[in-house]
Amino acid sequence: MHGIAAISQRMTEIETMMGLGARPAAAATGNAVRFDAVLDAAIATTGARPTTDVRSADGVPVALAVYGNGKVPASALETVGTTGHRMWGPAAQQLEQLMAAAAREGVTIGITDSYRSFDAQVDVAQRKGLYTQGGLAAEPGTSPHGWGIAVDLDLDAQAQTWMRANAGRFGYVEDTPREPWHWVHRGGLI
Repeated sequence: MHGIAAISQRMTEIETMMGLGARPAAAATGNAVRFDAVLDAAIATTGARPTTDVRSADGVPVALAVYGNGKVPASALETVGTTGHRMWGPAAQQLEQLMAAAAREGVTIGITDSYRSFDAQVDVAQRKGLYTQGGLAAEPGTSPHGWGIAVDLDLDAQAQTWMRANAGRFGYVEDTPREPWHWVHRGGLI
């Protein structure tokens, strides 16, 4: 029972961080309230997903976990500036800031890929092979692209050097050997 109380307390903390306040009665099922029901009620009330960078222990944005990897609807993603590429809100916002900071220093950073649906992940795996087998694709349904937190960048040598020196300030890490263009948002609170 102690574990359930701790989970309930943590859910209340997250709901408070997300600005949800009191739990809506419509979300209740018996005496318990499901977090996803509270989140859905908040979305229905505000018309937007929370942009607070709250993640599960494995780095998945809590606001997107209800959908599944590669199944995030366009309405839950944000466009990165004028690029047409879509990512999870906090990742998109910090990527915009990163690109603007680089531009102020005369460094150009382009985007070649961002959010990938499950079907797009399957396509990439078929075309480029699985990373575990020497290819360049994650197992479909496991890619950080499927959560909208990974981006593939168009980087020349100057931009790559800049990214390695500065990306961490914006919550981005280069986490995949053999793929210097692949950057994942691990940031914190926006």
